[in-house]
Amino acid sequence: MAAPSDRGATGVRGRAPDAVGAALLAGSAVWALISAAGREGRPEGVLLAVLAVTTGYVVGRICGSLVPVATASVMALVWLAGAISSSQETFGTSVSAASPPGDSGAVAALLVLAGGAACCAGSGARKASARLALRLLALAIAGCALLLGSVVGFIAALGVLLCSLAAARMRARLLGLAGYALVTVVVVGASWAVAERALPEGLTVALEGQLTPHRAELWHDAAELARERPGRGAGPDRFGDLSPAAARSLDGDGKPHSAPLQQAAEQGVVGVVLLGGVYGWWLYALGRSPCSTPVILTAGAALTALAALATVGNALSFTQVTVGAGLLAGLATARPAAGERPATPPGPAEGARAGAAAER
Repeated sequence: MAAPSDRGATGVRGRAPDAVGAALLAGSAVWALISAAGREGRPEGVLLAVLAVTTGYVVGRICGSLVPVATASVMALVWLAGAISSSQETFGTSVSAASPPGDSGAVAALLVLAGGAACCAGSGARKASARLALRLLALAIAGCALLLGSVVGFIAALGVLLCSLAAARMRARLLGLAGYALVTVVVVGASWAVAERALPEGLTVALEGQLTPHRAELWHDAAELARERPGRGAGPDRFGDLSPAAARSLDGDGKPHSAPLQQAAEQGVVGVVLLGGVYGWWLYALGRSPCSTPVILTAGAALTALAALATVGNALSFTQVTVGAGLLAGLATARPAAGERPATPPGPAEGARAGAAAER
C-alpha cells in the first residue's frame, strides 16, 4: 500500500513519528504506574493496552512493508469473524449507543476495523477487479453489522467506506486528516459537555435519551472525580469503586464507557493528554507516511470512527480492539521493502502527468 518515494528521504521522515510514538506509549505506561503508586490503583489494564497497541503497530509495520494488501484483506476477515464471535451473547439485540452492556463495544469496533482494513486493501490493490471486490467486502461488512444488531457499527463502517471512496479522488491528505481531528474534538467536547451538564436542557434531554440516563450518570461521576482529583486522578481501574452510579448497576463493568472521561477520572489531566497524544501521533504518522493518500485517508477514517466509539462507549476495554487499532495504523504507515514496487495504482493527477510525459 506504499507509494513510490525516495528511500533516503523516507528514512529521515520516518524517524520522527516513530520517536514520538515510542515516547507517548512509554509515557502512558509510566504514568499509569505513577498514578497507581501509594494507593489501590490497578495499572495492569493500562499496561496491557499499551502492550497491545505497541505489538499491533510493530506487526503492522512489518507486514505492511512486505505484503500490505494481503495482510489487510486477511485482517478484514479476521476482524469480521471476531465481531461475529463477540456478538453471540447479544445476537438479536440492538447494539447501539443506548445498549452498552456485554461485548457490544467490541462488536462495533471490530466491524469498523474490518471495514477499514477492507477499504485500505481496496485502495492499495493494483487491479480494478480486486479493488471492486474488496470494496464490496467492506459493504458486506457494513451489512453484517445490521444482521448482528449493531446499528452504530453499521453507521460507522458505512461511513468509513464512503470516506474511502471520496479519498480515492483526493490528494490533500493533510486537509483530510485535519478534518478527522476536528470531528474527534467535537465528539469529545460534546461528551464532556454532557458529563458536566453544560448543554441546554432540551439538548441534554435529547442526548441522554440516546445515551441512556445511566450512562449520563456514569459520565457525570467521572467528571466529578476528575474535578476533585485533577493531578493523578483516582487511580487506574478505580472508577467502579468510587462511582455511585456504577455501584447502583448490578450488571455494570465498573467503567464510565468513555475513554477520555475514564482517563480524566482515573489518571487526571496527564492521562487525558497522553490518550489524546496517541491519537494525534497516529494522525501525524499518517501524514508523514509513504503510503498513498487514499490509503492514508481511509485508515484515518477508520481510526477516527474508532476514537468516536471509544469516546461514547467501551471499545478500548477489549484487547483485540487495541491490538487491531495498532495493526491498522502500522499497516498504513509502513515503508515498502527495498526493491518493492508501489502497491497502489496512480491516481488521476499522476496518470495525467504520466500521459503528458509520454507525449513529450
